[in-house]
Amino acid sequence: MVSVNSHPGRETLERWRADRPANAYTANPNLERTLTVLAGDSAAAAMKERLEAFGAEVAGPLADAAAVVDLPENGPRLRRWSEIGENVEAVDFHPDYAAAGRKVWNAGVISLQAEAGRAMEQGALIYLLCHNGEAGHACPVACTAGLVRALQQHGSDALRERFLPPLLDPDWDAADLGAQFLTEIQGGSDVGANIVRAELDPDTEGAYRIYGEKWFCSVANADQFLITARLPGAGGGTGGLGTFLVPRRTDDGSVNGFSIRRLKTKLGTRAMASGEIDFDGALAWPVGDLRDGFSVAIGVLNTSRWVNALGSTGVMRGALTAALGFARHREAFGGSISRFPLVRATLARMKTEEAAALSSTLYLSRLIDRLDTGRASEHERSLYRLLVNANKFVTSEAATVVTRGALEVFGGNGAIEDFSPVPRLLRDNFVFEAWEGTHNVLSMQVLRDCGRFGLFANLMDEVRTSVETLETEALRAELPAVEEATALLSDRVARSLTDGRYGAAHFRAQMHDFMRLFQTARLLVEAEAEAKLGFDTNKAAMAGLLLRTYLVPGYRPDDDDGYGARVDAA
Repeated sequence: MVSVNSHPGRETLERWRADRPANAYTANPNLERTLTVLAGDSAAAAMKERLEAFGAEVAGPLADAAAVVDLPENGPRLRRWSEIGENVEAVDFHPDYAAAGRKVWNAGVISLQAEAGRAMEQGALIYLLCHNGEAGHACPVACTAGLVRALQQHGSDALRERFLPPLLDPDWDAADLGAQFLTEIQGGSDVGANIVRAELDPDTEGAYRIYGEKWFCSVANADQFLITARLPGAGGGTGGLGTFLVPRRTDDGSVNGFSIRRLKTKLGTRAMASGEIDFDGALAWPVGDLRDGFSVAIGVLNTSRWVNALGSTGVMRGALTAALGFARHREAFGGSISRFPLVRATLARMKTEEAAALSSTLYLSRLIDRLDTGRASEHERSLYRLLVNANKFVTSEAATVVTRGALEVFGGNGAIEDFSPVPRLLRDNFVFEAWEGTHNVLSMQVLRDCGRFGLFANLMDEVRTSVETLETEALRAELPAVEEATALLSDRVARSLTDGRYGAAHFRAQMHDFMRLFQTARLLVEAEAEAKLGFDTNKAAMAGLLLRTYLVPGYRPDDDDGYGARVDAA
């Protein structure tokens, strides 16, 4: 009797499933190569054991858990009252959620922050984690990392002594999770419109009480909340806001003056609890000088934007891994679909985008390490200020395109939620695009910063000086196109900086292009450095594709005799 499961097409799909990587780190040599170029041999080697161990968890138990906790029936549930009528304001999760959290926290993704100079290693862990999308834990990681950094940089000795140790604990069951509640229903990205207020607590020296409603509270189950609130007697705008830490519970274990109105039903990041929270006298502690409240909050947002870029880059890698494997095994019209030129072009574009995003984001991670260890120059500080915002924009936008490319490779199967992780990755990245500043908000912030601080000139200096060091003839052949793109962009950006109406309309497109120019320069530099280290690198081809796709005026692949070779190399 023939088994009902016996079918040549099904057997092919089973071979595809069996061929999936067992380790997300070892299956991705580009991660190790990029870390080696940016951090050096010894630093990359020191990270390897931790990253390889976590890579096995990412490809195995964490991938399985991500699929389970994302199911609508397994999502977070609000539980406001205990079985004996106590107010608990709790969020309950599927058991696989905590099982995954234990593995993520045990990997050191937060505890690494106890020592300055570990951002590249921490970033690599977050990137690996997000091969499975947000998966319920990437947002808690981002929020906890931001709160840790805020306390380390701005918290008083007493505040750090009390609240930092549980945030840095690698034991998930004992650790505190952090969250940032900034958004209000009337304000959104316009934080200066916020009206949640802080009042001095008459009974506790140095403490305040918080009153009002926060509209979008991700990680509603967090143990420590960082929030903005308007100071007593302060006027409107961001200058009247202070930043406060609100513990979830008071010293006696009671809920600290807040209630969760509801949990939100979201398109993506469904395994993570986002809610609306009302504060009614919650005890709070100032973080830093209250006159600097908005700048403290911006620092937290910058951490989240860095993590967001790591997340989108990880999403790209997850989608690429799935699509590459499927294309190798899927047979149509007499062979594997990976042999078809259009499929190969799609995969090459996806791989190029992911490599470019990893390059720019790990470069940003290196800047963070240099800032944290006091080694950053003024030039590097300026680069960080621009890249932390512009890189979030370009990576989150690219990740949606890459994930849609994976759906195309899968064909009709790409729309099936339990066939592959790609639908979940796409939904999660739609949320990543909106988190921590929409594209329009970020472009206007970068435009203002470029006008005030001359940041665009710093970026162009970095592009020029980095590519001028190239020695390889084939790589230097790309320099005329890089120089032409630099000149064209410089003229357009200069007009945006002097003509407000023009800049408001066009700077977003210009920011996209100058980030592509920066990524191209990084890929060219890495291509030469990797070749000198003896790595088998294809980044020259990727840089060529990226440069021509976005920056060469009037470029048409069908007029380019080298296009096919670049696609195959990529």
